[in-house]
Amino acid sequence: MPLAYALAAVIGLILALTWGALQLQVALAGFLNGESVWSKAQKQAVIDLDAYAFDGDASHLASFRRNYTVLQSDRWARDAIAGGHFDKGEVTQAFRRGDVIPSAIPGMIFMLQYFPDAPYMGEAMSAWRSVDDALVELDAIATKLQYAHAHGQVSTQESIHWRERIQALNNFIEPRANSFSVQIAQGAAWLGRVLFGGVLATACLASLLWLRMARRILTSIRGTEERYRLLFDSAADAIVMVDENSGRILDANRTAATWTGRESHELVGQSFADLFARGSARLVGTSVVSTLQGLHGQTKPVETHSSLATWGAQSVRQAIIRDISERIVIEQERRIAAEALASVAEGVVIADAERKAITVNAAYTRLTGYTLQALQYQRIDDMRRLPDGRPLPESVWSAIAEGGNWFGEVQSRRIDGSTYPEWLSISAIRNSEGEVLYYVAVFTDITATKTDRQRLEYLATHDALTGLSNRAEFQRQCTRAIEAAAKAHGAVAVLFVDLDAFKVVNDSYSHAIGDRLLVEVAERISRELRENDVAGRIGGDEFTVLLSGLRTREEAGYFANRLLASVAEPLRLSDYEITLSASIGIAGYPLDGNDPIALIANADAAMYAAKTEERNTFRFYTPMMHADARKRLLLGADLRQALARDEFYLVYQPSIELRSGRVVAVEALLRWRHPTRGELLPDEFIPLAESLGLIRRIDSWTMQNVREQIRRWDLARLPPLRVAMNVSASTFGHPSFVDDVKQAVQTNGLPAKQLLIEITESAILRLGEDTERTMHALHALGIGVAIDDFGTGYSSLAYLKLSAVDYFKIDRSFVSGLPGEGNDVAIVEAMLAIAKSLGIGTIAEGIETKAQHDFLLRAGCGEGQGYLYARPLAASEIERMLLTPNARPGATRLRLVPPE
Repeated sequence: MPLAYALAAVIGLILALTWGALQLQVALAGFLNGESVWSKAQKQAVIDLDAYAFDGDASHLASFRRNYTVLQSDRWARDAIAGGHFDKGEVTQAFRRGDVIPSAIPGMIFMLQYFPDAPYMGEAMSAWRSVDDALVELDAIATKLQYAHAHGQVSTQESIHWRERIQALNNFIEPRANSFSVQIAQGAAWLGRVLFGGVLATACLASLLWLRMARRILTSIRGTEERYRLLFDSAADAIVMVDENSGRILDANRTAATWTGRESHELVGQSFADLFARGSARLVGTSVVSTLQGLHGQTKPVETHSSLATWGAQSVRQAIIRDISERIVIEQERRIAAEALASVAEGVVIADAERKAITVNAAYTRLTGYTLQALQYQRIDDMRRLPDGRPLPESVWSAIAEGGNWFGEVQSRRIDGSTYPEWLSISAIRNSEGEVLYYVAVFTDITATKTDRQRLEYLATHDALTGLSNRAEFQRQCTRAIEAAAKAHGAVAVLFVDLDAFKVVNDSYSHAIGDRLLVEVAERISRELRENDVAGRIGGDEFTVLLSGLRTREEAGYFANRLLASVAEPLRLSDYEITLSASIGIAGYPLDGNDPIALIANADAAMYAAKTEERNTFRFYTPMMHADARKRLLLGADLRQALARDEFYLVYQPSIELRSGRVVAVEALLRWRHPTRGELLPDEFIPLAESLGLIRRIDSWTMQNVREQIRRWDLARLPPLRVAMNVSASTFGHPSFVDDVKQAVQTNGLPAKQLLIEITESAILRLGEDTERTMHALHALGIGVAIDDFGTGYSSLAYLKLSAVDYFKIDRSFVSGLPGEGNDVAIVEAMLAIAKSLGIGTIAEGIETKAQHDFLLRAGCGEGQGYLYARPLAASEIERMLLTPNARPGATRLRLVPPE
């Protein structure tokens, strides 16, 4: 290949020189052509100017100008090149105007630029430049003659003068032009001889160099072949050359012959595949592992590496066969040891006597991220510290060197810089003289164990949802604070915090939102704490706060105000914005108790007082609060027995048509006949029933009694009345509510239009999507719904679109100010306008004066209830009123007309 490349280079050089010579010849031809054109133009210019001087014919002047332009173009191009700074395009165009052969122009520019003083070229250029002034003078004569002919007749004497001068200039120019032509021709001949000699000499020199290199390469090839044969036969591995196409052996070294039990020439021509046991070959990486068979049945595990080469036009595969018997034994032993090491679940590192790692198992790499390469030049104790941060002491290694081992907890570092707790056990491997050769370190990650222990400890003292202290931990912290306050003669305050209407959030948005709300409230409480204060959650939506280091318990009021403001800020949870408030009770040491249990109980009593009286406020504990709490507990116990003892009963308040005074409906109202406290109104026990989970049982009792009362009135053949009954939010939203109503209507044959369900506006808003489902079901049964306390809600009025809504009950808080209060007037008129546009009936509650009655009648209200007409009556009084048309319950001045 080097010889081929060199020969190609010689031929390429000769061709390049020949091409260069041709280009120079073309350039010289261009010079000769240009000289011919220039000489003709010069001669013709003289002839034309002489004729113009003789006869003044303008055509002779035009011909002179054309020929002079050719002379000037060549002269300008020559001078531009000689100046060294020229535009090649402009020079080329100038030569083209001088009628120079286009292909010769680049060569002419090259020679004029770089070889203006070459033999013959210098003399030619001197002759060319010597006529420049004469040519300029000829142009000046032409200009003067043109001027003379333009302004009058040139005299014969003047014509003779100018012709004599033109002839004199021609005599000066002509020999020099001839000299320029001769020099150019001689230069062309000389340059041709030089070029031929140069090409010939170069070709001879290149051929000699090629022959010399060929001789050296051939000598080197012969030496290489000898060395190759020597290495080929002396190689420890068997080497076989195989024809790629036929698979036959072309050559084999001495080792291959020895292993197969044949001579090298005997292997030539045999199939290479026949050297190996059939089916024993398998690919391992880029090599093939198989079993080599000898002539007499002996076998040898071998590994074959092959590569493709070319011998002339023949593709040959070189196969290097290596005996791997010893390696297989070593690998088997190593595999057993490695599998044993890898199967260990703990991380294992084997280090040398200098404690530098030489082997690590996969468990250690998974645990720390360190591979063996990453551990190079590092000692196993460089990445470990005792739990307190101190390095492993030398006593560890001294104890191991003396024949023992060491184990204990350390802090270890991973490859990413993070640390983790580790149980470390180190032992040593010694030689026969007892010297330490290797250290074996076994590692166990105890992060999970420690985390579990810490988690259990944390859960034992903290609330799992909010992370605040639980009841037991809070009491322990409170005990320490009381002891410290007793020594310092200070005070401690315990705040009992309860969220207002938290159950509404749970029922309206889901328990998941409720849990997130509790977490957010816990964070807000924690933000308000000082360094030594403690917050806890003791259940549900109840939190406690311990304020220590106070002088008096009244200082806790400032904290309570800040906390109320913080809790009252709107919370953004998912797609909901929720606004809450809290009620706080405060009890302090030493005024309100000497132990945590007493302080928490008293703070709870104060909280209940705050919630009962106002909400979104705080109260300090007073002894009277416990009496109220005990009273509430007793009432709760009595309430659980009230149903069993049949202590509930119903009264009915008439609802009249304002326009006619006709009784059109009654509202069933619940009363509790307490054995010791007398008659109790719903406001006194319904909230308690809801908190104790008894409200659904009470609603069920009410539904059953309303149904039976309607049936009794129907049996007594009283005019049919619409009977309204109140239902709590939890009952209205319960999945079985619709089924219960359906059964009550269908079992007794009760006309659906005769029953009206009343539910408060706030309850509808709490129920959310459950409202729509229940409303549609009631509408399908033909049962209407009245929105009680309409106008007191605080959210969307989208529920007004639901089909089952038949009536608005305008709350008494808006009716009481009529007709004197302007705001009440505007609100009531707006409610009536909404109802009218939606086709919904209206019932005003709490009408007590004739003026209120008259205003509502004029405003378009349909029905009304209130003491102006009748107080709530027993069922028997309703019967008597309906049977006695002139009866006038109470002191009303309006006549109630029974229904037809």
